[in-house]
Amino acid sequence: QVQLVESGGGLVQPGGSLRLSCAASGFTLGRHTIGWFRQAPGREREGCSFISTIDGSTYYADSVKGRFTISRDNAKNTVYLQMNSLKPEDTAVYFCAAGPRHLPNVVNIQSVPPNWSDYWGQGNQVTVSS
Repeated sequence: QVQLVESGGGLVQPGGSLRLSCAASGFTLGRHTIGWFRQAPGREREGCSFISTIDGSTYYADSVKGRFTISRDNAKNTVYLQMNSLKPEDTAVYFCAAGPRHLPNVVNIQSVPPNWSDYWGQGNQVTVSS
């Protein structure tokens, strides 16, 4: 059974940090480009960050560049999203997603459509509030 199991969300104050983890089972994570989407209340699901299975390149939405870092450990079949300098506007449900080797050709990673993904995690709430 294919599964992506997420952990690490929660409540944090502005300026704080969180690390999300996404563990894959039932398939080999290293064969997929993998990343995170997020969905804030009342908004559509949008691309946040991805890491390529082809060459390890990383991609970030403009809104998180310089603050978020994505990484993967193929031996553990796990991908991580380190989120620093968190802002209230980062509040959202974060979804781990695994898809084809190539990302769509978009101007901003935020525009990667959700239908790119073949597999989804269950979603993990991140709340940034004082």
